[in-house]
Amino acid sequence: MNYYLEITLLPNYEVSLFNLWSKTFQQIHLGLVEIQDAQKRVPIGLSFPEYKMGEKFGILGSKLRLFAVDEAALTRFDVASRLNRLSDYVHCTGIRPVPSAVKGYAVYQREQPKTGRERLARRYARRHNLDYETAFNGKVELSARHDNATECERKLMSYSEMPHKTITTPFIRLKSLSNGNTFCLWIKKAHVENHSDGTFTAYGLSSTATVPEF
Repeated sequence: MNYYLEITLLPNYEVSLFNLWSKTFQQIHLGLVEIQDAQKRVPIGLSFPEYKMGEKFGILGSKLRLFAVDEAALTRFDVASRLNRLSDYVHCTGIRPVPSAVKGYAVYQREQPKTGRERLARRYARRHNLDYETAFNGKVELSARHDNATECERKLMSYSEMPHKTITTPFIRLKSLSNGNTFCLWIKKAHVENHSDGTFTAYGLSSTATVPEF
């Protein structure tokens, strides 16, 4: 990745940072969908330079960087035009070369937690053609683990009875392009020592391709 531009979110009393992330990222995602190839890969990767993980929760901060191997890819993407309706709430820099000295590299990838009882209930409802309330409150065979136990046992219980587990990974709430439903895009960051080439998904994320940190 040789070139980048940076977007700064400017929340105010009208729009919170959380909602501004949703509005901004939705437009970025729509743009990346437009330029993806037949394998749904895109040449633009994203990073969150203010990303932090704490003991209780993580934050994305207020900045987003778009990276590409060549300047032309970012020019064609024309992020300022895509965010034109949000011009009062975001600031976009011009395209710049990545500094020659970087702190390291990172992989930003999508995380899909499997422990959320609401999410599991929705999946069960789709698989068994049930409404959400029935799936969430009805008795089904689930795995349960006792304290200090190493093995799970199967038992009848409802998803509503499952212990709630807090997910600390930061996320952005988006609207699905296929069905219009809202969902959480959890974003996980991992520091890596070496640069790794690759392509990215229509969310600008990758499980292997790196982006520079500086």
